[in-house]
Amino acid sequence: MGHFYFGLEEEVFITEPEKPTLQSLYYLARLLWRSPGNHYTHTASNFTRGKDIWRGLMGGVEISTRAWTTPEEVIADLAQRRRELGKVCPGLIVPVGHLFNEAAPTSTCGMHIHLSGFADMETAYHNLVYFMPLLILLAINSPFDGGSYFGQSYRLANSFAVGPLRLDRRHRFQDLIYSKRLGTLEIRVFDPVWDLNRIKLILKCLEAILRSSESYPGDVERYNALRPKIAQKGYIPELQAFYRDLNRLVPLPEELFFNTPASIVHQLWKKNGTLATYSALDNAYRSGELQPQKLLPMHQTWLRVVLGFGGYYLPKMPYILRKAWSEW
Repeated sequence: MGHFYFGLEEEVFITEPEKPTLQSLYYLARLLWRSPGNHYTHTASNFTRGKDIWRGLMGGVEISTRAWTTPEEVIADLAQRRRELGKVCPGLIVPVGHLFNEAAPTSTCGMHIHLSGFADMETAYHNLVYFMPLLILLAINSPFDGGSYFGQSYRLANSFAVGPLRLDRRHRFQDLIYSKRLGTLEIRVFDPVWDLNRIKLILKCLEAILRSSESYPGDVERYNALRPKIAQKGYIPELQAFYRDLNRLVPLPEELFFNTPASIVHQLWKKNGTLATYSALDNAYRSGELQPQKLLPMHQTWLRVVLGFGGYYLPKMPYILRKAWSEW
């Protein structure tokens, strides 16, 4: 069996201090002009839509890796891109699927994993569908809705950018798609998470699933029935059979699925509140330590906003339009 290829797109919020501002574009501009070859096609900006615009126009920002043949290479690339983002960004980098005090389904962040290199697309698709209800929990991380506890993932339940699986696998806004632009299978369901070890474990699980000689019964209707329960409650009894099958491929402790990132963040929030939890997530994203840090003063300047539009968004416009055309 030949090489599989893995690529990862990570979306995160930059808050100053509680909400994103258009200064996020200025930080992306700084990143772009430091290394255009690395960041022109491997960064992106997201904006809110519809009625969510009244809560603020800026959404998350995206960094992405190149395509690699091993999980270790993907993680090394992602870690480097995180360091580069951290160097240009004085705001809080918050890796969650949805901000705590918002109720904005168009302002969400995800972690997308692209997979390619397998000979049998149909088997790969169904095997991924079979295990996805379980794998979701390794990175599920969107526990709040409008300042109140929602469950495990508000984003999974409400975001416009994901959704139940459809017969048309090319439809963009569902949990697993066939990417028209890249020719990959793209898993869109994961929330962003600070913990690189969890991301590496997800990649190792995906590699083992794709290399397995088994054909697993990935049933779309069953998956669609499970996803709202998982979004609310997490590791439900129906997932234990999936865990036993996955554990034969990749031995891993069941505790990882009980103690999800969303559960960890919820407990941190109950102890420290929103801003301190954002600070802890920023610290974990940059250093690996999930501990709150002292907040420095933050403010928005229109000069930075203008420089962001002129230095990032305008130069990227041809690529943005070409990408949107190819995806649709």
